[in-house]
Amino acid sequence: MGYNTNIQNIFYEKANTLCGGSLYREAAANYLNAILIDRNNAKIYFGLGICYKHLKNYEKAVKYFEIATELKPDYFEAFYELGICHQLMGIGCGAIKNFVCAIKIKPDSDDAVLQLGISHELCDEDEMALMIYQKLIENSPEYTKSYMQKSSLLMKMEQYKEASFILKRLLKFNPDCSDAYAGIGVCMEKLGNKSFARRYYRKFLSMQELSPQNEFIRERLNKLKFTSEKGFSIVK
Repeated sequence: MGYNTNIQNIFYEKANTLCGGSLYREAAANYLNAILIDRNNAKIYFGLGICYKHLKNYEKAVKYFEIATELKPDYFEAFYELGICHQLMGIGCGAIKNFVCAIKIKPDSDDAVLQLGISHELCDEDEMALMIYQKLIENSPEYTKSYMQKSSLLMKMEQYKEASFILKRLLKFNPDCSDAYAGIGVCMEKLGNKSFARRYYRKFLSMQELSPQNEFIRERLNKLKFTSEKGFSIVK
């Protein structure tokens, strides 16, 4: 028995190393070898699920994460990853179910609560998602992602004034959050306040020279440069 355990550990550790190096197919093969020796180790099934998730084989990933939760009912990480996989598969109800399980195990996980809100968005339950984000903001006021996610949803709902308020509140806690400046700029532009939009766009660009959003923000800023406050084009 001890010999088999040692062999299993060798496969498991090698798999972990390969997974850490993004060699997911090779890692999966070693996890499978470890499972052949002992089919009752939840961590091995979890590792296998991670491999298939990265390989975008979400059905297989779900299968192995579910086995991990069966073997270890309080396996927070496995329930969390199950929720993520269901999101990636577009199965909102499955995602909600698993994030609820994860939160029951670890109620103080801001990331799990955030993902629960995102799952409700996936189910077109925007009001529920907004409630979750707001509760998260109240309970963890320095958790940046909740402000960004709530403002993004409000913008999708064309509630730009409310979205800008949330982002300005975020900047009180985190003045270095460059994405908040970009978001406020978009809100100001949508609300017709072009001078403030330009100001926030410039602030974003001064903070993020290499951001993937730069091209979009520069395009918006350039368009505003040639538009008057009354909406008439300015002749060069």
